[in-house]
Amino acid sequence: MKKLLFVAVLAVVCLLPAWAQTAAEKELIKLENDWSTAVMKHDAKALESLYATEYIATDATGKTYNKAEAIKADASPNTVVTSFVLSDLKVHIYGQTGVVTGVNTIKATSDGKDVSGGYRFTDVFVKRDGRWQCVATQGTLIEKK
Repeated sequence: MKKLLFVAVLAVVCLLPAWAQTAAEKELIKLENDWSTAVMKHDAKALESLYATEYIATDATGKTYNKAEAIKADASPNTVVTSFVLSDLKVHIYGQTGVVTGVNTIKATSDGKDVSGGYRFTDVFVKRDGRWQCVATQGTLIEKK
């Protein structure tokens, strides 16, 4: 009986973080996954909807891209992403602003150059007209050990 009670308590403790997620947190995690899919499929229309007008992206080299430049780069056939795995996602909601941090591990080439690796990222979203849009993103290459 004690063993069964222990297992039940352990299950509740392990599942509690998933149950505690708010609707906004779930929406932003879904958006992050949809974003990954859009990049892999070169889906400019999906990216156009996801990126806010004032969107700014900062890549691992420190180069910045506005919305049009980012869509052109992300939807380019010269960028080939064969794997895009998100992990260590953390979501923080501040009213109509959401911040998502995590790691994306990709297998990809850009203009023939291998850009594979793990990237720690921070994405900032704002909720407007009932939907979330990304206003800023920044990614840093995780140094291989």
